Amino acid sequence: MQPTCTRAATEELDAETRADIVRLCVAAHDEPDFERLFTYIPSGGRHFLARRGVQLVSHAVVTTRWLRLDDGRRLRTAFVDAVATLPALQGQGYGSAVLRLLAGSIDDYDVGCLQSDRPQFYERLGWEPLRGPLAGIDEHGLTLTPDQQGILVLRLPGTRGLDLDGPLTIEHDAARIW
Repeated sequence: MQPTCTRAATEELDAETRADIVRLCVAAHDEPDFERLFTYIPSGGRHFLARRGVQLVSHAVVTTRWLRLDDGRRLRTAFVDAVATLPALQGQGYGSAVLRLLAGSIDDYDVGCLQSDRPQFYERLGWEPLRGPLAGIDEHGLTLTPDQQGILVLRLPGTRGLDLDGPLTIEHDAARIW
């Protein structure tokens, strides 16, 4: 069955859809912290949803973060999180459909970015792994993240000067560095 893919702002999601997203993410990742997803993203997210009939089967969300290049330039970044597909339906194209819709809907950003322990899935969809040194920055300064793995970027029409082997720094968000 071909999925029906849609997108919605966090503010447009009703309580039932939010609960479905949380259940989907918990099931796909076996991670109870997804119960708090909407405390991390109370507003401002772009959600990409795939349904099989009326059942939510796949999801991803984009929030705005900022990457800094070695020369100090900042890139407005579509940071992708909560990518999930129901375990029984993984490998059937639902996640790929969501990510294709996502990729075609973020051209107002400079670059896409995500962290994954399954980089091969994203690489076949055009995402590229970062190989250079990574760090985070906040009001307290720079935090080197030499053990960080699985950071991938998606070049967009606005992507300029991104060196996959060069240093890259992300501005911390409330819950984590990467």
